Amino acid sequence: MKKTLVLGASPNPIRFSHKAVKSLVRHGHEVVPIGIREGVIMWQKIILGKPKLKDIHTITLYLNPENQKEYYDYILELAPKRLIFNPGSENKELIEIAMKNNIEVCIACTLIMLNSNNY
Repeated sequence: MKKTLVLGASPNPIRFSHKAVKSLVRHGHEVVPIGIREGVIMWQKIILGKPKLKDIHTITLYLNPENQKEYYDYILELAPKRLIFNPGSENKELIEIAMKNNIEVCIACTLIMLNSNNY
């Protein structure tokens, strides 16, 4: 299983980031939801800020490119193996930064990846 940080997690059940947290949990992955609003998804408390974390395999993005900028250094500090750009989060600048730092880049949908066993 791949420890996954969901960046842009939302307590709103209609948001795809919310659905992704639930699907990741159902598929047996350890999930760290980080967002800008407090809340809970299933039993997972949404974390505010940029906590120190270890062993993050994947970061899946649910932030638009402009809102990603403040997380560039944080993402590099976490040194994930993979960065998933969900629809609407595609960001050429961050893609280039990730690739230069040997982070696998996926432009895909986390939900579809999970449901098709390609996660």
